[in-house]
Amino acid sequence: MQFEPALQKGRLIRRYKRFLADIETKDGSMLTIHCPNTGSMRNCAQPGSSVWFSHSDNPKRRYPYTWELVAGSPDWLACINTQRANGLVAEFINDGCIESLRKYDRIVSEVRYGSEKSRIDLLLHGSDADCYIEVKNVTLLERDKLGLFPDAKTERGRKHLRELVKVVAGGQRAILLFCVAHTGIERVSPAWDIDPAYAEMLLSAHAQGVEILAYRANISPQKIWLQQQLEVIL
Repeated sequence: MQFEPALQKGRLIRRYKRFLADIETKDGSMLTIHCPNTGSMRNCAQPGSSVWFSHSDNPKRRYPYTWELVAGSPDWLACINTQRANGLVAEFINDGCIESLRKYDRIVSEVRYGSEKSRIDLLLHGSDADCYIEVKNVTLLERDKLGLFPDAKTERGRKHLRELVKVVAGGQRAILLFCVAHTGIERVSPAWDIDPAYAEMLLSAHAQGVEILAYRANISPQKIWLQQQLEVIL
């Protein structure tokens, strides 16, 4: 996935009101940009960090600039724009990079399903049973290159797990796929200290047949793409 138009670089002043961030641009001017991330962004919103942002020509947008990447120490990049995750995963699947998903010939996104009125991120159709994929973006790096999800309590995430369990019970395939948008993460685990209820439900869903996968992205200011499968520690 190419960043088009090219991203611009700045320095983070602060993130606030959840969806806003103030940055200083390369020429020293101040800019308020949209922050497309509903989580806490723990360890990814340190004032003074280098950030990269995109621009939209949509005249209806109040904030035409969007925060995309942040750099941290030692030498990692993270994509904090969670809206990119579904496209990255779909691109990865279409390229045939996940062997167990090559048998599916069509991908549909944001399909309504389930008893709790959810939308599945990606629905794969094939000659056999369909495959429901819920994508979760991971950017929280903790000790020993371990990535954690979620970075804040998530009732919505628990709802998605309940829906996936029902999919499996109905005879179809369900996958929770962690899109690891952080180059410093090498393993993924549920965040027991942040949301123990989600962690418990993740283990229960896995025991009931929900598959759990994790793939890490390669990231640069020019492009981002999924590449490496990571271990998921439950």
